[in-house]
Amino acid sequence: MPTYEYRCQKCRKDFEVFQRITDDPVKECPECGGSVERLIAATNFILKGNGWYKSDYGTPDVPSKTEAPACSAEKNKPACQGCPAANTD
Repeated sequence: MPTYEYRCQKCRKDFEVFQRITDDPVKECPECGGSVERLIAATNFILKGNGWYKSDYGTPDVPSKTEAPACSAEKNKPACQGCPAANTD
């Protein structure tokens, strides 16, 4: 269950509540009964592994196993249609 942070507008006390996402927000302070506001807090969400950073995408030195040959014209085979290497006119 997520932890939500609230601040009382009357006594300015901050407190946390464990509640489901579908639960209604807390409306009053457990200390003084004043109205509260939900705070947006920093999380400890960390992305690990490959593919999470811009530098991980499109790395030319890591060929894909399913990658097709660059061009059949480069391998002395009949040229593929629309291939820039095949148009040597």
